[in-house]
Amino acid sequence: MNVSGLWTLQCMMFLLAAAGAVLKRTGILKQEGKTMLTDVVLYFFLPCNIINSFRMEFTMDILAKFAVVFGISVLVQAVSFLLSRILYRNKPWEIKRVLCYCTIVSNSGFLGLPIAEGIYGVEGLMYASVFIIPMRILMWSAGIACFTESPDMKSVIRKIAVHPCIIAVYIGLSLLVFQGPISMLYAGLLENSGPQLQTVIRTAVTALDKAVRSAGGCTTALTMILIGMMLAEVKAKDIVNRDALGISAVRLGILPFLVLIGCRILRVDPFLARICVLITGMPAGSTSAILAAKYGCDYVFATKCVVVSTLLSMVTIPLWCMADGRYCFLL
Repeated sequence: MNVSGLWTLQCMMFLLAAAGAVLKRTGILKQEGKTMLTDVVLYFFLPCNIINSFRMEFTMDILAKFAVVFGISVLVQAVSFLLSRILYRNKPWEIKRVLCYCTIVSNSGFLGLPIAEGIYGVEGLMYASVFIIPMRILMWSAGIACFTESPDMKSVIRKIAVHPCIIAVYIGLSLLVFQGPISMLYAGLLENSGPQLQTVIRTAVTALDKAVRSAGGCTTALTMILIGMMLAEVKAKDIVNRDALGISAVRLGILPFLVLIGCRILRVDPFLARICVLITGMPAGSTSAILAAKYGCDYVFATKCVVVSTLLSMVTIPLWCMADGRYCFLL
């Protein structure tokens, strides 16, 4: 682990978040702008970034690692769901629903993927993209059920299948697994085309490739600006909340620690272990505040949970990144 590079990344992300907060406070970026920016990141920039992460030579070893990461993620979600049913029995109903959702759903897609790429490169982003799939499934089933009636299985499958980030994983996996046949098809298409058509095909493919790479490269900056805008919405004197600190301890401490222990016991590859620990230790999902407001829960409390856990994650993320996946201690 390059500690110097890690802190440089952390400082860069902090500055971008600060820029987002300033832009929000000064009114340059308004609430409606935040909503539009969130959508364009989730539906365009982040999917492009995910596709870019699968640009490497395919081997059976990568496929085996996919299975390991996916299996660990399933176990993490099972533990998260169990904790959400045990820890908050004595809490008021409106607060309990928010805490349950924040335990099940993290900000791993929105915040975790850019951080995984910044620390571990495109390979880390690729495995992180696979890791969040089970969380997406639980988010649209048990997560939504925290605020309303549990959706039917058909609705859950439809939401999962057509989500832009999951579609990006489909595309990325296809490009990775079938890169040989795709290259042969491309070569055959050029061979059977005239000089002018060859130029058009090469130009179109190159332009598309560069467009996807360029769009994916914007993800981290836009994500941190949005995080900063979210932080600017809560006054400093109102941030501290006992329950918000509690959910932060679960999300940022207990869950990643359990993953670290489990990876050591199962002798998981250290690189994969670090990815799993990092993504597990992400703050509460920002969608908790949106859903709480929509379904009549305490959305102010939900916002505090997101803000407090996000601020504390600026400290815990570097610590977990320096945790060796083979041993249970911090370097």
